[in-house]
Amino acid sequence: MFAKFPLKWASRFFRWVRHDTLWLRPLTPRRFHTIVKWLAPGLLVKRWIFLSVGGVLLISFGLMVALKLTPVFYTVQFVGATLRFVTTVIPSYISGPLVILLGLLFILWGQTRTLGAITEVLMPDGDEDLVDVLINQRRLSRGPKVVVLGGGTGLSTLLRGLKHFSANITAIVTVADDGGSSGRIRREIGMLPPGDIRNCLTALADEERLLTELFHYRFKAGSGLAGHSFGNLFLTAMNEVTGDVEQAIAASSKVLAVRGQVLPSTLSDVRLWVELKDGRRIEGESNIAKARGQIVAIGCTPANPPALPRAIKAIEEADYIIMGPGSLYTSIIPNLLIPEIVAAIAQKQVPRIYVCNVMTEPGETDGFQVSDHIRALDAACGQALFNAVLVQRRPPSQVSLQRYAQVGAAPVLLDRDTVIASGRRIVIANVMEESANGAVRHNPARLARVLMRWYSRTQDLQ
Repeated sequence: MFAKFPLKWASRFFRWVRHDTLWLRPLTPRRFHTIVKWLAPGLLVKRWIFLSVGGVLLISFGLMVALKLTPVFYTVQFVGATLRFVTTVIPSYISGPLVILLGLLFILWGQTRTLGAITEVLMPDGDEDLVDVLINQRRLSRGPKVVVLGGGTGLSTLLRGLKHFSANITAIVTVADDGGSSGRIRREIGMLPPGDIRNCLTALADEERLLTELFHYRFKAGSGLAGHSFGNLFLTAMNEVTGDVEQAIAASSKVLAVRGQVLPSTLSDVRLWVELKDGRRIEGESNIAKARGQIVAIGCTPANPPALPRAIKAIEEADYIIMGPGSLYTSIIPNLLIPEIVAAIAQKQVPRIYVCNVMTEPGETDGFQVSDHIRALDAACGQALFNAVLVQRRPPSQVSLQRYAQVGAAPVLLDRDTVIASGRRIVIANVMEESANGAVRHNPARLARVLMRWYSRTQDLQ
């Protein structure tokens, strides 16, 4: 009779617990997999749970010591009497495992409810498990320190893929843009052009799709607003509030939950100029492509602008440096017109790769092959800054070729022997995607995957 009563009580207790708690749901394969993932090393969760349990035991022991150990004797006597009574009513081979099971259930119950409460606050939508978020964050935080230099849509495309491999990303962005909304803000307010910075911030943001639509939204009406993008106005307002463009970018990064950091290459108000083969001198980034001439020299006013100190620090701490993709003369080379940046990159003995464009750009790289891109980069900074070049393997479709031929663009061909003679390694991969209308772009996921795979291989060889 006495043996049946505890078992009956335990049965009722388990039924109540199952009804009251969510953690005793049927153990599906997905749920079992989630539980196992909590045991994965590197989460920094289990050690703190055990530390908390140890703290409770130490407090209990400390109280006993503070009371001159008097309660210890009586506690031991009481526990011993309780155990003798329990074992006389319920055999030890039943009561022992039952008590252990109850202890484990209480621990599991408490920890599950704690994690559930935290999950409800941090992830109210419940789209994914907390353990998956923790594992992903730990993996990204241990990623290599990657520095990417460039501008335009090419840089934001690369960042959109890289952020899934590392949270330690620094995008160094050109500030030579003087067209469109950015140019108007630059002329009317005197702020550095925010367009490329805006694109990089949205690319690195967690809620990328929504923020991209919001920040790229352009006002179609309104006196003074027409043509401006919301993102440019947002950064302009942040600049006015913080009083400094660097602080404005940092504050915007926190608001947007950016993974990594975005830095202008310089805080100087630089203006690009080029000399063409026919003797013309063109000033202004937006006028270079319109001139439709062969570029023989490029520079900026003022000459040799100072680099942003944080950009130099990021390069000095980098494990991996990537240049491109993007417009050769108006997005990539402007960053290399800053002597401090060139010197910092040259001193780094880490993998350095240039991502070559898939198509030539009318007015900038007409008829260029891969070696011509390399030669232009070397000439702009006076030395060889990268030791490898990434080239698209498969050519675009005929639909794309016909579309680009109408504007005078063609695929950038790989002249292998000339590139090898320049001392560069060649990385060939399919990193291109074509839209339905034939537009050719780098695929963010494929491009980032190839770049990180090449980085891993270089590390294995060291």
